[in-house]
Amino acid sequence: MTYRNLAGLLCGCLLAGNTWASYAIYIGKNLSADGSVLLGGSGDEVSSHWLEVVPARSYPDDATITVGVNDKAFIPGEFIEIPQASHTARYLTMNYSEYEGFPPPLTNGGLNEHNVAARDVWSPSRPELVAMTPNPQTGPQYSDLSRIAMERATTAREAVEIIGALINEHGYSTYGGNSHLFADENEGWVLINFAGGKGLWIAERLGPDDIRMSYPGYIHDIPLDFAQHPDYMGSPNLISFAIEQGWFDPEQDASFNVTRIYGVDEERYPRSAMEAELRQSAPIDLKAMMRAVRDPRISKDSTGYGQVAALKAASRPELNLLWIAPTGSVTAPFIPYRMGVQSIAPQFGKHRYLTKGEATGFITEDWQIQEATEFAGRTFKRLMYFTCDHPEKFLPEVTEALTAFEDHLITEQAQVVATAETLFAANKTGLALDYLTEYSATRGAEALALGNALLDSIEARTRVLYGYRAPKGDVVSRLSYDRVDCLP
Repeated sequence: MTYRNLAGLLCGCLLAGNTWASYAIYIGKNLSADGSVLLGGSGDEVSSHWLEVVPARSYPDDATITVGVNDKAFIPGEFIEIPQASHTARYLTMNYSEYEGFPPPLTNGGLNEHNVAARDVWSPSRPELVAMTPNPQTGPQYSDLSRIAMERATTAREAVEIIGALINEHGYSTYGGNSHLFADENEGWVLINFAGGKGLWIAERLGPDDIRMSYPGYIHDIPLDFAQHPDYMGSPNLISFAIEQGWFDPEQDASFNVTRIYGVDEERYPRSAMEAELRQSAPIDLKAMMRAVRDPRISKDSTGYGQVAALKAASRPELNLLWIAPTGSVTAPFIPYRMGVQSIAPQFGKHRYLTKGEATGFITEDWQIQEATEFAGRTFKRLMYFTCDHPEKFLPEVTEALTAFEDHLITEQAQVVATAETLFAANKTGLALDYLTEYSATRGAEALALGNALLDSIEARTRVLYGYRAPKGDVVSRLSYDRVDCLP
């Protein structure tokens, strides 16, 4: 049986009308090849994606930020103002422009200067919780929380503490349930925030021997006195509310299974399979992690990008590293970006392609050069469409080319670090930062050249071997299991 058929059998009934398919993969440092904590994954969004480096900033004591959703959201809400931190950290993130009722730009996390990495993953709450969510709802939503964690957290544990405190104080605006996966150089944390307007949330620590794939995010059995355990955090009402609703009976139930009680306890294929495969293949190196994130069972047209962080102590925060593919990594290469990068090459920045609201007007003179540049997301999306139309023919050569390109980049990272450290040690900070910026821009340009070479070759052979077939039916698929992918 093919991956495609098996996926349809196992998950065709799970949230079939929704677009949720973000994923995150965590590897504890005892299971990685070099002692790094590995965190990878992607967001599942239909809109444009662009890379940004957000500088550290300072704010006055009375500064606030607007959080929440508007009345166009699936569960309508109202915006509120909450206090901004006096100082925010520098971070790298992929932004995107569209989720109905959620104001852009939106983010699922990224990597900050403190080497805290974040991924945001859907995690549906049980229908009763969705139904009892207030209308209008208030409080920060998933993107607000992801951005705040990147701005403020110095460890993965602190990211959970910050988000938990915000939910406890201000509530949470939901689209039906969500989760986050945070990691630093020592550990990871899964946090689930539930629908319902009751401030319900729970977080579980992932240690050095753990492997976890959120697809969707899940937490199973926890102790009833979880608040007394260093491996758990959660809202004070987590157990009591379930008892009040009759969803949990401490006299009869031996354990408190969070996802079974508060969520939808169905995983999406191939979560368990990939967790088992990864554990069997340990120790896992960076190349193996990239292979996992671009696995065609999970990386597809709906995948907005690819990210992999290998979290290990660096000599300076400017050298913290995030590998980013500009669209679904099944047919796009991972490019290295260090925290010291001062700007993003225009080819990987914001363009009009699939950006919300861009069809209603013309560009300004200020944006014309940015828009005139090639957009990496569009180039590699075209490569995906040609490749995935005949994956048995074209995917092996695309994968071979991308991994060879990445292998070269991985090999040269020691020299990149040594060069930058030499410049920093000589008090040539500006030159060091310019070097890191130019390095990523140059490698990004090389990635685009490779993508165009593959695209030209595969398009030419598609035309000769198969012809340009005409579409039949709708342009857009709204079913989570009926999208372009490279499964055989």
